[in-house]
Amino acid sequence: MHLNGASILLIFVLLAIAVMLFLLHRTKLGDIIHTRIPDRPRRRLFYASVSFFVTFLGVRLLVAAITHHIGPFGWVEVGGRHIHHLVPGIFLLLAVGYAWLAEAGSGSSPTSIFVSRLLAILYGVGAALTLDEFALWLNLANDYWSPQGRESIDAVILFGAALAAGAWGAPLFRAIRRKES
Repeated sequence: MHLNGASILLIFVLLAIAVMLFLLHRTKLGDIIHTRIPDRPRRRLFYASVSFFVTFLGVRLLVAAITHHIGPFGWVEVGGRHIHHLVPGIFLLLAVGYAWLAEAGSGSSPTSIFVSRLLAILYGVGAALTLDEFALWLNLANDYWSPQGRESIDAVILFGAALAAGAWGAPLFRAIRRKES
């Protein structure tokens, strides 16, 4: 059975989100995160950072499998046109941005908190899908595995570092400052 790329990408994203939500809410790891990381904005930044790196790794592995004809994977095509994964990434970023503008997930009810965390995860997924093909939108050429494709890796590293610094930076620097005093 040959699954098309859109199905594989959708299954991967949904599975990754479900696993993250399960691990972050129903396990000892989730309990540790909830007691050690303040809810807003640090925990949302943490969720976005983790989903960003997991999605980036998963997409890179998926593209490598497609390129090397490993497994039942294929490109996302609609009407014979190849759809790069930055397209669903942009749509995700637009949807999350709109939801945040509409203040979805800004309340304190359990449903609102869940929506807030889900939006943070979706933001990380969308950012990874989009920045993984940064070289494509910068050069308007399919440079994924070429030396110019390194620009995508650089963009991912810089943005991922910014997300991680947002989640860990302030508490880490405060702890270091307290130790030095």
